[in-house]
Amino acid sequence: MQRLLVMTIIGDDRPGLVESVASLVAEHSGNWLESRMSRLGGHFAGILRVEVPAECESALVSGLKGLSSRGLNVVIHPDKPPAETKDGARLVRLEIIGQDRPGIVSQISRALAAYGVNVEELQTECASAAMSGETMFVARARLKIPEKSDAAGLRQTLEKIATDLIVEISFGEVAEPAGKLG
Repeated sequence: MQRLLVMTIIGDDRPGLVESVASLVAEHSGNWLESRMSRLGGHFAGILRVEVPAECESALVSGLKGLSSRGLNVVIHPDKPPAETKDGARLVRLEIIGQDRPGIVSQISRALAAYGVNVEELQTECASAAMSGETMFVARARLKIPEKSDAAGLRQTLEKIATDLIVEISFGEVAEPAGKLG
């Protein structure tokens, strides 16, 4: 019987962090299924999902917890099977681009929560604008909108926030597979 585990990892960025996790997974007959990892502000952070034989699970968990002595903090949770839903929810893509300022993510996420929208994936970054050098905020999200949600009202609310924050928002159906927001 196979077990599925989801884990987060974080530590000071340095070469070999991914290898230290990957070698433990392989050593315990595990299969690395999916991950999102990145260097953020001098730290390395990631989330990953692995499959491991049930008889190897506790040894793998112990090995991963042991990485804390090398400065890598790992938090492990059993994976939960996806809930079977036939609610007619649809996946949409949301992109936000504009001059950076505090509160953009807060205002957008508040509106999404008010409409019962689940944020399936979110990627954000700040970068210098090519011509002006101003700091630009860029966000890409994959959202799950319940069938019973007022999609037109949500769009109106997001457009009002965009106007208030002076950012551009685009909203459309998801055409790319999960994990491919860029």
